[in-house]
Amino acid sequence: MRKLGGVIGAVLLVSGCGGPDNGKLAEAEARGSKEAADDGRIECALEGAKAFDRTCTVQEMSGADGTVLIVGKQDVGYRRLQITTDGRGVVSADGSEAAKVTIVGENIIEVAIGRDRYRLPANTGGAK
Repeated sequence: MRKLGGVIGAVLLVSGCGGPDNGKLAEAEARGSKEAADDGRIECALEGAKAFDRTCTVQEMSGADGTVLIVGKQDVGYRRLQITTDGRGVVSADGSEAAKVTIVGENIIEVAIGRDRYRLPANTGGAK
């Protein structure tokens, strides 16, 4: 929570100086996303929600088939995502619903499965 307050403070500080500096805002958002992921929290929009919040968790597990991400959905379950090495990002490792991956920013992908969406840090090659 302390780190999130610093990011919000930086955004407010920037916005109070005669208009927002989009570059600095983007840097603050990227820092906030990385810090949240480092803390095991990611942005998600569950059950068709339009707005994202940082209430989901993510953990990495290594197995015989490679690395799997366990994405926690607050107190209502989890999803397993297999990290791919073929450029797709991740695929659903459980259930019959496919994961749709979209690059939404530098080093951030959005994964949609059913009515749930998750934003994950990823090596996007600098794509926007």
